[in-house]
Amino acid sequence: MASQFKYTENPHQTVRQERGPATRANIGKRKNNEGSAVARFNLRLGLGITNRVGTMWAAYIFCALALVSLPGALASGNTVVIIGWVAQTFLQLVLLPIIIVGQNIQAKAADERAIATYNDADAILHDSKQIQEHLSQQDAAIGDLLDKVAQLEAKLLKAGEK
Repeated sequence: MASQFKYTENPHQTVRQERGPATRANIGKRKNNEGSAVARFNLRLGLGITNRVGTMWAAYIFCALALVSLPGALASGNTVVIIGWVAQTFLQLVLLPIIIVGQNIQAKAADERAIATYNDADAILHDSKQIQEHLSQQDAAIGDLLDKVAQLEAKLLKAGEK
């Protein structure tokens, strides 16, 4: 007796193998291949600027740049101007790259989690395929046993008729 079950691979498996884990690098590669030339240019330009501004060196440069206007703010003697310099010039210029650095650190951790999850899913998929093969072998063995039982039944029926 042959197994009636037919295994069909989920089409998502092929896509999953082509794309790999959902990391920043893989997602960026995917998006670079999609869309118009202008969209791809904008994506690359934005990513390039973000990668350069999101460094501690950029924070140091922006801090130095902000300090250029500090003497003018202090010389005004106006509290509103000094507070405005701190809030609008110093904090915005210096904190922007520092925040991006922190986000990059968090993104790296998220990438590591995505890769670990991908590897776990890949291991489960591999185990599931092995289980499927095991079940197919058991189906064949059960089919052979059922065929033998049917043959024995037939022999017993013939012997009982005589």
